[in-house]
Amino acid sequence: MNVLLIGSGGREHGLAWKLAQSPLLTKLYAAPGNPGIAQSAELVSLDVTDHAAVIDFCGEKTIGLVVVGPEAPLVDGLAESLRAAGIRVFGPDKAPAQLEGSKAFTKALCDRAGIPTAGYRAVHSLDEARAALAAFGAPVVVKADGLAAGKGVTVAMTEAEADAAVVALFTEPGASAVIEEFLEGEEASLFVLTDGKAMVAFGSAQDHKRVGDGDTGPNTGGMGAYSPAAVLTPDLERRALDEIVAPTVATLAAEGTPYSGVLYAGLMLTADGPKLIEYNARFGDPECQVLMMRLDSDLLPLLLAIAEGRLAEAPAPVFSDEVALTVVMAATGYPGTPETGGAIGAIAAAEATGAKVFHAGTRLTDGQLVASGGRVLNVTARGADVGAAQVAAYRAVDAIDFPSGFCRRDIGWREIAREG
Repeated sequence: MNVLLIGSGGREHGLAWKLAQSPLLTKLYAAPGNPGIAQSAELVSLDVTDHAAVIDFCGEKTIGLVVVGPEAPLVDGLAESLRAAGIRVFGPDKAPAQLEGSKAFTKALCDRAGIPTAGYRAVHSLDEARAALAAFGAPVVVKADGLAAGKGVTVAMTEAEADAAVVALFTEPGASAVIEEFLEGEEASLFVLTDGKAMVAFGSAQDHKRVGDGDTGPNTGGMGAYSPAAVLTPDLERRALDEIVAPTVATLAAEGTPYSGVLYAGLMLTADGPKLIEYNARFGDPECQVLMMRLDSDLLPLLLAIAEGRLAEAPAPVFSDEVALTVVMAATGYPGTPETGGAIGAIAAAEATGAKVFHAGTRLTDGQLVASGGRVLNVTARGADVGAAQVAAYRAVDAIDFPSGFCRRDIGWREIAREG
């Protein structure tokens, strides 16, 4: 089977690496891909906002399945256009993709379905936002109501910080936001595959959003992750599936907008049980990379079963008992203005340690691998526990020659403290 993968980041490199291992695969294409993905796929230049061009390409290359990696094409309705053309696709239609495209949409769905989540107010002006902040006090959470690549969130510990966040948001014309109560607890991510009817858990992870060690500094798209997240115990996972994910899938189906793809539930594990922080309509980045490292079974037939609406008949995914941990190597200046163009070397030396280096923001310039984005590499390794996986990942990090890059040195620290 020929497969087209949409995307160019570390998440897509993880998916490409895993899809390329499938005996079902004839040829993998990636649009636009990156130098790491090029090891597993033929890179093609396609404007993914031109749905007709993507459909034409699928016809020319007899594509049996399209896998949409990032959120923007999903919110733009690419999966819907492909389905309308009779092309099998992994990823939700435009309407249910609003789970990620609009924080207010998700909050309203939680209200309708009785899903546990933080108290909130949807606001559409600075005056409304300030009134909501006055009602909530501090600490409080301010979220842009739209796609923000994992970064449009301010956890404001003071009223002044909260006010600055809403002022910054409402400098944009037509802006809207969600003001949420601050939840106490530890965060974990739960991934669930669904075809709109059946659903199956697809692993857990814990991300590290802040740029600095000890969870300090500004939020980022994610500086590292590990899987599984032991803090999400089997009992808490079952509660999250029953109380949060299943009602979401059932409500969307009942309302005529069934969800097909992966649901990424960001959870806060509170004293009252798991509560939904937010949904993403795609695999996390860098959580996807640790999930792919742990997945021992074939990914392609599972994605195909979802695209064909027969997940209930598909074999359940099989994950290693080992822990996978990934460290993001970012360009100096990230998450502000990253320094691009920095040379990268010794990837082979890093992978000789047994790790896998996924490319997130790289390009080739005159044959030299260089940084092309804020998050550049995802250095990923497995181990018997989080501590062992962390040692293996940093051994590989230290083998890489990337002078203009940096990383956190404490990925997995909470769990390692518990293991100790």
